[in-house]
Amino acid sequence: MARKSLLPRGLYGRAALILIVPIVTIQLVVSVAFIQRHFERVTEQLTGGVAAELQLLLDLAEAAGSLDAARAEVMRAAGPLDVEVALPAGDAAPAADRTELVDLSGRVVIRTLRAALPGLGPVDLVEGDGKVRLHLPTRWGEMAVVVNRARMSATNPHQLLVLMIATSILMTIIAYLFLSNQLRPIERLAGAAEAFGKGQVIPYSPRGATEVRAAGRAFLDMRARIERQIEQRTLMLSGVSHDLRTPLTRMRLGLSLLPEDEETRALLSDVAEMERLVDEFLSFARGDATEAVEAVDPLALVRHVVENAARMGKRVEMRAPEAVGGVMLRPQAVTRALENLVNNALRYGSRAVVTVAMGERWLRLVVEDDGPGIPAARRAEAVQPFSRLDAARDPNRGGGVGLGLSIAADIARSHGGELRLGESASLGGLRAELLLAL
Repeated sequence: MARKSLLPRGLYGRAALILIVPIVTIQLVVSVAFIQRHFERVTEQLTGGVAAELQLLLDLAEAAGSLDAARAEVMRAAGPLDVEVALPAGDAAPAADRTELVDLSGRVVIRTLRAALPGLGPVDLVEGDGKVRLHLPTRWGEMAVVVNRARMSATNPHQLLVLMIATSILMTIIAYLFLSNQLRPIERLAGAAEAFGKGQVIPYSPRGATEVRAAGRAFLDMRARIERQIEQRTLMLSGVSHDLRTPLTRMRLGLSLLPEDEETRALLSDVAEMERLVDEFLSFARGDATEAVEAVDPLALVRHVVENAARMGKRVEMRAPEAVGGVMLRPQAVTRALENLVNNALRYGSRAVVTVAMGERWLRLVVEDDGPGIPAARRAEAVQPFSRLDAARDPNRGGGVGLGLSIAADIARSHGGELRLGESASLGGLRAELLLAL
């Protein structure tokens, strides 16, 4: 789990990781296995040659009969060997070997010199002038020798590293551009699918690799089948509505011609209840999936619902920020969902509070009441179609048919959100949260 949490979550990040890790690994392997070993061997060979020349100078100094003769011999040999010699040494030797912290080849130089010249004194590599200063013991005193550093180690070893890094960066950029062209169709497909889940139909045509095109065509076929199914269901329900309303209208007209009495009023009430049941069922089955998405001010929408409830003498309050800006949604569908939640709250409680909150990618409409609420164990059951949790919700006693919460949940899902039920902390009743994705 910890390893997975460290990996990038996005496709671009993971693809870049797949691309960069091999390149970095190859660079490290080449740097360690080739560059370091190659330049170490070159440095050892060059330094070994200089060490042989220094040994020659030592032999000449030791073989001389006097200090002046020794000085003359080493000076005569120093010219052809391209070294600077002082016998005896004019300056004091450092206390210990000196080299830069990052001078890797300098350590190889010192190690090779000491292996070839056991009596070698401290070696100085830090003057910054490209010279190596060392002291050799002779019987005439210490001999100071200055050698060009270029003769003892490979020059400009960083050039290969710079060339390799620059080439790697260039190839990474080129690979990233090609990778972007391959990933962009996947992003467009994901965007079209996400928008369709929110009820929006955006233009999309399959692009990219063969597999991505196949997935895009499958998505277009699926979207077309869903839209066709929704359209056919809406047409079928419109026909059912027409077929049911015709006999109900004839029944209402027939009953209106009968003498008005207790039985006639009861039958008229039954017909009115049947019409209401048909309207609620059609509203649930239709779900306003065919309504177009448009820019809406959510505060104005909520305020309209609250004012309608207040005109009916209900105690309903709206809590919202001053302004939230326009959002894309189906206004009639969201209005119907909010009305159902408010009506439920006022049916089972005496007071309702509607709260509006908005984030960068979501809109939250919360309806709270002071009624009995819904037990936590039965909240999932409450949003099922035709679910009535107790006798008080019997339609013959003024309740609904169990579709109010189902319609709200269906509308929330059509906007890429969900309906959450909980307990109101402030009023003690039901807390219905309509969460819509933007």
